Amino acid sequence: MSGHGQEHLRILLRRGAIQRRIRELGGQITKDFKGQRVHLIGVLKGASIFLSDLIRQIHLEVSLDFMAVSSYGHDKQSSGQVRLTKDLDTSIEGLNVILVEDILDTGLTLSYIQRVLMQRRPRVLRIAALLDKPERRIKEVKADYIGFQIPNEFVVGYGLDYAERYRNLKDVCILSMPPK
Repeated sequence: MSGHGQEHLRILLRRGAIQRRIRELGGQITKDFKGQRVHLIGVLKGASIFLSDLIRQIHLEVSLDFMAVSSYGHDKQSSGQVRLTKDLDTSIEGLNVILVEDILDTGLTLSYIQRVLMQRRPRVLRIAALLDKPERRIKEVKADYIGFQIPNEFVVGYGLDYAERYRNLKDVCILSMPPK
């Protein structure tokens, strides 16, 4: 599988494995919050695909909101600077909140969002991340629900992008770039 120019894609996680794991995560969330309402907050844009599959596997009353932050720009390295570009539409005070993120990487973005959300006094705040890349961690952030732990590779697909491309791939793939 190859992409633009000399970019090369190699499948890391197949769609079937991803769907199976999301069913398990939905089951775990359903069990953990038995009989209660959960409020999912998707981090745009990357988490949108994971979130839409996850929400259908949670058999509880579920409400939904989105926020967007920017930190990456168009490079493969995080700038370390995080800013809120889309805030929530409603209050989360007293709610069981699950923050849904595509990837837990350096932890800079998630620790920033966690701080912002905790100030709004949710009943509980949990984190669900499709992918966890612990080798890259700078800020100590732990997800409560993790799809897959992955090696320190640059990945795209299933919502994750490189310069807004590849989000529509059904598998998670490792993207290798041509030498500059």
